Amino acid sequence: MANLLEVQHVSKRFGTFTALQDVSIQVPKGSIFGLLGPNGAGKTTLIRIVNQITLPDEGSVSLDGHALQAHHIKDIGYLPEERGLYKSMKVGEQALYLAQLKGLSKKEAKERLRYWFDKFDITHWWDKKIQELSKGMAQKVQFIVTVLHRPKLLIFDEPFSGFDPINANVIKDEILQLRDEGATVIFSTHRMESVEELCDHIALINKSQKILEGKVSEIKRQYKSNTFEVGLLEANNGLLDTLKDKFQVSSADFKTIDDQLKLKITLDKEASSNDLLSYLSDKAQVLRFNEVIPSVNEIFIKTITENE
Repeated sequence: MANLLEVQHVSKRFGTFTALQDVSIQVPKGSIFGLLGPNGAGKTTLIRIVNQITLPDEGSVSLDGHALQAHHIKDIGYLPEERGLYKSMKVGEQALYLAQLKGLSKKEAKERLRYWFDKFDITHWWDKKIQELSKGMAQKVQFIVTVLHRPKLLIFDEPFSGFDPINANVIKDEILQLRDEGATVIFSTHRMESVEELCDHIALINKSQKILEGKVSEIKRQYKSNTFEVGLLEANNGLLDTLKDKFQVSSADFKTIDDQLKLKITLDKEASSNDLLSYLSDKAQVLRFNEVIPSVNEIFIKTITENE
């Protein structure tokens, strides 16, 4: 898969503080790319470099195969964590103004805004001032302004901040739709459940350095431990001791209807799930058998901890 955005060996310092140190990432076209890391890790600095708000001290950035230049700003839509709407301006007036800054004519901007305002059922907001809107309502306006010019690259920094669960799902569906229509998305958030639902690829930055990058499914494959969660109806009272003699066994906690023996069983790397299931089937009735796949949140915590 070709990359839309490539960041190569980028470093950025502010005085004696190093915000980014030799960071490289590759964002595939048509993907949703999760940019993750603790507060202060360097994510926002990297986003600001991609948006040409600040320049790197070393390294390079390319968009769609070309070195990043000033005119590429029309190809990028950026929703910052700190929102930038003018509170005293009317919603429609401000949306038109910002759309024209991105290169749309007034007529084209009005047509596209009408589409989005109808879609979000907010046409009646047109003559309201931003300061009259709730945080979530202002968020919808900012989202529309970000995507209105149909950029190649969309950068969302904590896009669900201020939204209730219903409106968060609305925005989530819109992000997926934009991806399906050809946009590439960089998604920065602390909400790991959103990463699980949306992201195809991730990069993890900690203390100014990239410490993990790749396709989510491949990273999970690397971090899984050949551990299985099983629920058993015991055929005899000595089954648990028998299993402990043969495998690495710990207790598991999951909801169940029956009075089951709930266990996590970890196998040697060379052992297969079929071997375990066959062995268990001879000893007891198997009511549950799931491989334990690490979540993005678990991988995040483990990787950060290992790199402290």
